[in-house]
Amino acid sequence: MISVNSSRLIASWLLLAPLLTACGENQQQAAPPPPAVTVAKPVKQMVADQDEYVGRFVAVDAVEVRTRVAGTLDAVHFKDGQIVNKGDLLFSIDRRPFENTAAQARANLVLARSNLTFAESDLTRGQQLVKERTISEQVYDQRAQTKRNAEASVAASQAAVSQADLDLEFTEIRAPITGRIGDRRVSPGNLVAAGAAASVLATIVTTDPIRFEFTFDEASLLRYDRLAKQTADPTTRGLSLPVKLKLIDETDFVHQGNMDFVDNVIDGASGTIRSRAVFENKDEKFVPGMFGRVQIPAGPRVEALLVPDSAIGTDQTRKFVYVVEADNSVKQVYVTLGPVFDGQRAVKEGLTPESRVVVNGVMRVRPGIKVTPQEEGAAPPAPPATAAK
Repeated sequence: MISVNSSRLIASWLLLAPLLTACGENQQQAAPPPPAVTVAKPVKQMVADQDEYVGRFVAVDAVEVRTRVAGTLDAVHFKDGQIVNKGDLLFSIDRRPFENTAAQARANLVLARSNLTFAESDLTRGQQLVKERTISEQVYDQRAQTKRNAEASVAASQAAVSQADLDLEFTEIRAPITGRIGDRRVSPGNLVAAGAAASVLATIVTTDPIRFEFTFDEASLLRYDRLAKQTADPTTRGLSLPVKLKLIDETDFVHQGNMDFVDNVIDGASGTIRSRAVFENKDEKFVPGMFGRVQIPAGPRVEALLVPDSAIGTDQTRKFVYVVEADNSVKQVYVTLGPVFDGQRAVKEGLTPESRVVVNGVMRVRPGIKVTPQEEGAAPPAPPATAAK
C-alpha cells in the first residue's frame, strides 16, 4: 500500500520531468558553433636566402684640420656643424710675422741677383784677360767659382722666397674637402703649434655617399664569391652584390646599396674578413658611427612557399602551423622555415601549395577541432540564426 507521502513524491517527479527535458534541449541548442578562422594558401614566389650582419657607418673621407705653421690664431670663419665646401676659409693665423719673413726673403733675393750680375761681368772680363795673359788661370778659375756661388745663392734665395710665400699662404687654413665640419677645438687668441705637435682645430667628414663597414666569416666569403662569379670585378674580388639596410628603429630593409670593398686578409684571431658597402645619403639620415643591419643575398633565387610570419607557432624547439583539412578539422603541421621576406616567412618543408593555413584566429584553435574556415580576402559568412528558446 502506497503512503500519502510517496504519492506526493511521485507526483512531484512527474511534474519536474517535462521541465528537465526542456532544459536539456535548451542546452543542446545553446552549444557554441565551430570557431571562425581565416585561412590562406601559401604564396609561391621567387626568393633568395638572405644573410644579416650588424655594422656601423663610416665617412668616405674624414680630415682632421691642423695648422701647417705656428702662430697666433686670429679668427674662425665658420659656424660649428655647418656644411663647408672645398677651399672655404676656416681659420686665420696672424700674418704679420710671415709677411716680414717674406719681405726679408725677397730682399735677400735681390742681393743675390746683384752679386750674380757682378760675378758674370767679372768673369766675362776675365775671359779676355786670360787670353792676353794679363791674369793667371788661377784668378780666372776663382772668378768662375764666384759666379757659380752667386748662382747658387740666387737659387737659395728664390727657394726662401717660395717658402715664405707658402708659409704666408698657410696662415689661411682652408677646407681640404667638402663635408660637414664639427665644432672648433681652439678659440682665437691661442698659440697653435705646427708639425707633429700640431693640435686638431676641427674635423670634417663627407656625408654623401657614406660607407657601412661590417665583417663576415670565411664560409660566407666563399658563398658570396660563387654567387657573384658572373659579374666578377677584380677590384672587389667579385663581390659587387646589392645589399639592403635598416636602422635600429626600422622594421624593414628599405635602404638600397652595393658592396664596394672586401679586405685582402682574413683576421686570424676572429676568422672574419672586413667588408664595406656604400649607400646614398642625400638627406644625411646616416651619420658616421651610427649602427645598422645589412641584408645580403646568400644564394640564387628559387621558388618558395610563403606564409604570414604571424601564422607560425612554436612547440618547444619546433615550429608549426595549423592547417584546415577537407572536413574542416584542424591539423598541427611541423614545418622547416626559411628567412622572412617583407613579413612573409618562407617554408622549406611541411606544406604544399594547396594547404589551407590558419592565418587569423590561431589562438582560437587546437588540433582536432572543427572550424568554420573563411578564405583570406573573401566576404565573411552570414551570422547563424538565433536558436529558438
